[in-house]
Parts: sequence; C-alpha cells; structure tokens
Amino acid sequence: MEIPAWPASRPLDISDKPRFDRIFEQLQPRVSELNFAGLYLFRTAHDYALSLIGDSVVVLGKGYDERRYCLPPLDGDVSGACDLLLDAGLELYGVDDEFAARFLKLVDCGIVEDRDSFDYLYLREEMATLPGNRFHKKKNRINYFTARHNHEVHDLSAQHLCGCLQLLDEWARVAEVEDNNSFGLEMDATAEALALSDVLGLEGIVVTVEGIVRAFAVGDRLNRETAVCHFEKADHFMEGLSQLVNREFARLLFRDCRYVNREQDLGEPGLRTAKLSYHPVELVKKFRVRRK
Repeated sequence: MEIPAWPASRPLDISDKPRFDRIFEQLQPRVSELNFAGLYLFRTAHDYALSLIGDSVVVLGKGYDERRYCLPPLDGDVSGACDLLLDAGLELYGVDDEFAARFLKLVDCGIVEDRDSFDYLYLREEMATLPGNRFHKKKNRINYFTARHNHEVHDLSAQHLCGCLQLLDEWARVAEVEDNNSFGLEMDATAEALALSDVLGLEGIVVTVEGIVRAFAVGDRLNRETAVCHFEKADHFMEGLSQLVNREFARLLFRDCRYVNREQDLGEPGLRTAKLSYHPVELVKKFRVRRK
C-alpha cells in the first residue's frame, strides 16, 4: 500500500510490516516506540498515520492528551523532514540523544527532556539470574510463590489464548483506574498482541498454576542486542508471581540479547518505583522537540 505524500496521510496498516521491518533493521533503534508491533498495537490509541516527506517516512500520532505529534522521521532526508514538520507546528516525540546530535544540530528548535517517557534498560542476564544482595527481595518473593503453588512455565502459543484473555479480563477488573483514558486502550492492545502474536512476530511466556493461566509476558526484538517487553500481566492475588514472570521472560526469551527494554513509566509513581527497583543499567532519554 502506497504512503501518500505530505501533507496527506493514511492509517498505519498491517501490510506496512515488511517495510518497517527493513527500516528498523537498518536503523537499530533504542527507543521502544520505534518497533512495528508496538506501533500497530497502539495504532488506535495514538491514531497513527503515515506520510512521505520526500523519501522520508513519517509516523504521525496523538497523545492521550489529544495533542498531535510525530515520531522522528525514519529514513531519507531526516533533517529536511524535521524542518518541515516543525514549520507545520508539530512536535517531535521520542527523539533520543543520538537522533538529536545527528539531525537537529542545524535545526532551529527547542529540545526538552521528557522524563515520563524515558525507557528503562536492564541487563538481560541480571533480570534472568537476580544476582547478589540487590535483588534479595525479588528472590524472596519468587521463593514465596514457588513454595506455595504448583506452577509451570510455557512458551506462548495459540492454546493459551483463551486463558490469557480471561486473565487479562480479570486483571483489568481489579486494576481499572477511574478517569484514565489510556487504560482501556492498553487492554485492547494487550488482547490484540495475544491474538496476533504470530503475525506480528511476538514471543512470550505463560505461567500456569494447576493448569490455569495466572501470568504472561509478551515481547519483541527492538534491535540486535535488545529485547523489549511490551506487556506483562500477573494475578494480583498471587504474591511473587509478577517477579517470577519478569525473571522467566528474561531467562527464556531472546537469550542472544544483552539488554531488555521495559519501556516507560508514564509518570506513574508506583510504576516508577517498581521499575527502578530492578536497577536499570540505563534510562534511555527521550526528548520533545518544537520550533522555537
């Protein structure tokens, strides 16, 4: 399907996957947004659309606050595309240090850190083994769970779909937050990820207790040395299960990767505390860019 020339655009479509896979293979992105599965699964939440500026592919979107933005242009004349987009009054979202240094040096713009969007980057081996005293509490909680529950860990497959969707529904009923517009959209994206895991090239694990799905985690490859965990859900009432599924994702999947990117905290205090407690090796900085 052709991408129309700017300022026209069209919605992101599953048929765009081969093109984006080629772009990202060349680009080797570090920020979690630059991944086709993530873009596709949140295409409704962020109203993702594609436009072509010269030979540069541009992803247009909107935030949960309804503000329009665009992701960093992906290829072609990137600096020229940035200039045009900023002239049009759009904000660039998801810009990292490398992009800013390479493409925005000569562009008249203001660059502001977006702490709520920083990605949490971990050493996969540490997440898989939880070594030393730093992870003592995590190991204790896993031991608490394994001592009390007869569980099994499986690779995600079609046979687990119904069980995962049932867990997701139960998880959402317990966790739902009032006045949170993004909550339902995230649940829809998670359900679609489970249903389309093969089509999107996603991998995952499932934890069952007495044959019933009680946790799952789903992810993808972000670049040659980094996996990204898109979704992780665990039964709220089984202490230690969330720590177990986190560990098993890192232990069993993407074993050739050095890092695991667990995305951002969106400014939620509880989520920030939880992500920091796993001792990230780096916070991958992201910036918002506007014309001065």
